Amino acid sequence: MVTVITMALVAAVALAITHLLAGKLRLGSGVYERRALSFGGGISVAYVFVQLLPEIAEEQTTLAEHTVGVPFISQHAYLMALVGLVVFYGLERGAVVSRRGHLGAHGPTGARYFAVHLGAFVAYSVLIGYLLVAQAEEYGTVELGMYTVALGVHFVVNDKSLQLHHQHQYRSVGRWLLAAAILCGWALGATVEVSEAALAALFAFLSGGIVLNVLKEELPAESESSFGAFALGAAGYAVLLLAV
Repeated sequence: MVTVITMALVAAVALAITHLLAGKLRLGSGVYERRALSFGGGISVAYVFVQLLPEIAEEQTTLAEHTVGVPFISQHAYLMALVGLVVFYGLERGAVVSRRGHLGAHGPTGARYFAVHLGAFVAYSVLIGYLLVAQAEEYGTVELGMYTVALGVHFVVNDKSLQLHHQHQYRSVGRWLLAAAILCGWALGATVEVSEAALAALFAFLSGGIVLNVLKEELPAESESSFGAFALGAAGYAVLLLAV
């Protein structure tokens, strides 16, 4: 019988491979690539609204049960999600500013900001890897597979953005660190247990980061998007999520 730890490891390996290959993937050229990115954006947005936001509400209930008497408890999970969103928005703006101040808008970020920006996404990937074990325990194989697919699509688009910002630094160092981070997160999840309240807070923080990165990268500018592909991806994945 396949164990929870093994299921989570398979998902972690798949996501680590995605990190390694995302920057090299060619989704076609011109209009075909734009449609593919829009379709992926639809999948990720469907995941956020159908699966992720309801889970934040569930984590809020968990936090309320375990932190009675803490001020502002009615909004704790949502505040953690907001913190995650703000942190990753600040990192994105910092990357844009660093590129402008280093070699211009078309050049890479400076080495110092590369370390800061990539370090945040390494932590992001460690957290995702850690929570894979919790997801495998709470849900079955099919649900874990859906979760992994949504994150894999998210990584493809998000890692392309990291490659745009950091260029050779991402290709030579960054993608390997991100892949290793997923596996390190899985190892921590398999060996280290935290309280339910801490797990809920971590998931809420991660959710805020995912929401920001989905909206930032997976909703292309109007001139580069395909509404039909986006709608098809969103509708199709929403149906799959509701069916499982």
